[in-house]
Amino acid sequence: MLSLRVRPPTSFDFRRFNVRDLERRWRLSRDCFLSFSPKFEENRGVRFGVKSSKSEVSFTAAEEEETLPEELQPELMPKHVAIIMDGNGRWAKNRGLQPWDGHRAGVEALKEIVELSGKWGIQVLTVFAFSTDNWIRPRIEIDFLFSLFERSLKSEFQNLAKNNVRISIIGDSSKLPKSLLRVINEVEEVTKNNTRLQLIVAVGYSGKYDVLQACRGIAQRVKDGEIEVEEIDERLIEEELETNCTEFPYPDLLIRTSGELRVSNFLLWQLAYTELFFAQELWPDFGRSGFIEALTSFQQRQRRFGGRKS
Repeated sequence: MLSLRVRPPTSFDFRRFNVRDLERRWRLSRDCFLSFSPKFEENRGVRFGVKSSKSEVSFTAAEEEETLPEELQPELMPKHVAIIMDGNGRWAKNRGLQPWDGHRAGVEALKEIVELSGKWGIQVLTVFAFSTDNWIRPRIEIDFLFSLFERSLKSEFQNLAKNNVRISIIGDSSKLPKSLLRVINEVEEVTKNNTRLQLIVAVGYSGKYDVLQACRGIAQRVKDGEIEVEEIDERLIEEELETNCTEFPYPDLLIRTSGELRVSNFLLWQLAYTELFFAQELWPDFGRSGFIEALTSFQQRQRRFGGRKS
C-alpha cells in the first residue's frame, strides 16, 4: 500500500517543533555559516566543517528520555523500518550550499531518527547510505561521503554502543577505502552483542547486487556438492541475502523522503510485502514529526500478505 503525503500550505504550527528540532536546526545553521570560514581544514580539496566542541550549548530537555508519542500504539509499532534518505543535494542547493553540506546535514537527521527508533521500540532500522548506482557521481563527492561516513562512525559508535545499538554494514565492500573498512570491522565487532536496536547501513549496496551475490553463493554451493539444484527455494535464497545479519530481514515499513515515488534498487527481494510511505520533506528536514506521521500511517493499515480479512 502506498502513501503519498503532500502537506498543503498552513499557518505556522508551533506544536511541530520541540527542543530537539531547534537544536538540530541551530547546529546546522552554525555549521553551514562556518563552512565559509578560512579556518576550515582542507582535505582532498573539500572544505570540511568545524567539529562540535564540548562547549556547545546544552539542551537538557532534549536529552531526557522520551516516551512513545500518544499518536502511536506500542503493539502496532513496526519491527523493521527501512529508509531511503533522499534529498541531501537538493537541500544544499536550495540554500546555496555545496552538496557535502547537505550530506553533513543528512547525518544530523539520521542521528535523531536512530535515537527515536531505539526509544520507541523499533528493533531494526536499515538506511540506504550509498548505492552501487552512486559510483557515477563526481569523485570529489564520493570521497567526501566515505570520509564523512568514516568520521561519523568514529565519533558516534561509542555513544551508540553505550545505548545498546548494534551496527551492521551491508553491501559490496570491495571498492571501499581500507581505512573505512577497518573502522567498519571495529564498530561491528564492538557492538555485535547489543540488543536495543540494530542499525543496518547499506553502503555500496543495491537490491540487484544483493540477489546476484546470493545466486552466486548458491551456485558455488551446488558446484561444491553441498546442495542439489532441487533444494533451491526461497528460504535458501533468503539465507544468502545480506540482510541475513538480522532476525527481522523484511522491513515492515519503507520511508522515502524528497517526494520521489520509487524504491531505487533498494532491498528489492525484501520489500515484497513492505508498506511504503513517501514524504515530501528532503532528508535533512525529516525529523520527529515526519517520523511520527509515517509510523501513524503504518499503524492505520491492514496487512493481509495476500490473504483476505473475513
